[in-house]
Amino acid sequence: MTFSLRPSYDDPQLSGLVDRLRTYLEGELADYERERGITHETRLTRADLEPVWERSRELGFYGIHLPVQYGGKDLSYTALAALKEEIGASGRVLGHSVLGDMGGPLRAGDILRHATEYQLDKYLLPLVRGERACCFSLTETDAGSDVRSMRTTAARDGDGYRLTGHKVFSSAGPFADFAIVVARMAGTGEQDGEKPSFSAFLVDLDSPGCQVTDGATPMSGEHIESDIILDDCHVPAENLLGEEGKGMRIALGRVTTNRLLHCPTVIGATRRALDLTLERTRTRKVAGGQLLLQLQSIQHKVADMATELYAARSMTYAALAALDRGEEVRTEAFMCKLFVAESAFRILDQAVQIHGKEGLTQGNEIEFLFRKIRMFRVLTGTSEIQRNGIAHGLAFMN
Repeated sequence: MTFSLRPSYDDPQLSGLVDRLRTYLEGELADYERERGITHETRLTRADLEPVWERSRELGFYGIHLPVQYGGKDLSYTALAALKEEIGASGRVLGHSVLGDMGGPLRAGDILRHATEYQLDKYLLPLVRGERACCFSLTETDAGSDVRSMRTTAARDGDGYRLTGHKVFSSAGPFADFAIVVARMAGTGEQDGEKPSFSAFLVDLDSPGCQVTDGATPMSGEHIESDIILDDCHVPAENLLGEEGKGMRIALGRVTTNRLLHCPTVIGATRRALDLTLERTRTRKVAGGQLLLQLQSIQHKVADMATELYAARSMTYAALAALDRGEEVRTEAFMCKLFVAESAFRILDQAVQIHGKEGLTQGNEIEFLFRKIRMFRVLTGTSEIQRNGIAHGLAFMN
């Protein structure tokens, strides 16, 4: 894998997909955002997103990773990562809606294989077609990394369950029709030494006792989060996802894969930041008429930035290739998440430095990317959590 700010691929199918995706992102989708005046701080609506879902589905990108029976191309993890990287590198505000990250097939994750025919027909196949949207509701104010300390409960009630609790950071909540909610079964985990039992449910967000409110605005300024407040909300028994008591396994079942697949998007965004930074160094003059890139101090900075990006990308795609071969890559996924998060932040910090005052100014893309990338050191598991996972893997290594 050689270094490039516009990678090419030996696989003809993947190369064609990447070319078509770049054409869509740089042309039609860019025009759509410009015509609507959409920025990263825009409070998006379903009316903004639905045309993107529909068009992306027509072009074959929406849900492209899915098995063929669900309308996808059953992509390898490596191929999916390459597409996610291109979206990250495009700078498109609505890039998250092209493959289905924002409330679509990628958000639903691996739950298709746990769903009943009823759940497929009512919830998940319409989601795959871009007709419905979902959010994933696991996190609570006092249950972040330690998700098993959640307080949201599900109590059996006749032909269903009663859910009560408060979920936060439900990404895509403002646009979703239903939520995948994980709750502790009432009465479990209350005695000393007793393990709590968790179940997963498909919850219609317009159900009585369910309220969707604005979530906290993250430092990126994007309005994509909701709180899901459940107050004795009745959920029919047929909306139980999988078996009772297996909800945490469903929620965390693809955690290694998901941890790895977050990395290419960040790598793409970092690639864009380096591209923008190199463009600035080639055009910006300093006192004496020299270009920034003629200064050795700047040359060393961009050299380090490019080297870290190359290392982060190489290790991520090596782990993805191993995953495609069916190998266990749990420790490697922790390593990739840690290194990508930390190296991307260092690269963006230098990008801001090289851009000077412009890099500190709201509305400048580098300033936005700095805030966005900083979040990745916390989201989907802090760097400290990743280090714990690596150390645990090393302790049990033969």
